[in-house]
Amino acid sequence: MICQVAATVKRCRREGESLVEELTMIIHEIGEAAGAIWQALDAHGELTLAKLKKEVAVEDMVFQWAVGWLAREDKIEIVRDKRAYRIRLK
Repeated sequence: MICQVAATVKRCRREGESLVEELTMIIHEIGEAAGAIWQALDAHGELTLAKLKKEVAVEDMVFQWAVGWLAREDKIEIVRDKRAYRIRLK
């Protein structure tokens, strides 16, 4: 994650973009992904992490950040199954 942030900062400087604008766009994208995750879980119930990722279909890092956001907000439960993680709404 730190490498991605550093790469974003370098790209913004190279392309003359505002870092604040870039970070605002990333936060918006994460929020949209979190909303899509919540809707998928609301519609389908508990899903494995892999099935949820296929259902939402966003960039891998954005998906991970969105799951983390929802977990931190205490909106989801993440349960370890034998070979997978299952996610459900609280």
